[in-house]
Amino acid sequence: MWWIYALLSAFFAALTAVLAKIGIKGIDSNLATAIRTVVILLLAWAIVFFKGGQTGISGLTKQNWVFLILSGLATGLSWIFYFKALQMGKVSQVAPVDKASVAIALILSVIFLGEPLTYKTIIAVLMIIGGTIILIFQ
Repeated sequence: MWWIYALLSAFFAALTAVLAKIGIKGIDSNLATAIRTVVILLLAWAIVFFKGGQTGISGLTKQNWVFLILSGLATGLSWIFYFKALQMGKVSQVAPVDKASVAIALILSVIFLGEPLTYKTIIAVLMIIGGTIILIFQ
């Protein structure tokens, strides 16, 4: 069942790139990122309250807070750089290069989470990196 959510995530990420490219035309990419972030903030909290998840806030540990804040900072920086890249480049190049994050996540999951490194994973990482290099230097 996880893969359905992953495919939906991929679809909406792709749609995000196209809609963002249209939306940032003629404006500062940081302003565009800020506007998008407010929309995401409102949507996320609406879902939390609709599902009653706000009661879980009191159960968060210090580790939860630290790593969720760090994750939020990483997400924010990712979006800022992504929107700037979209403003300067083509969606057909920026979006796939951005997905090199998949290969980086695989590598980081082995280093920091101790996830297994299989031959299939190594081949996938090399293919993603190879494709990214081709797109950058085409």
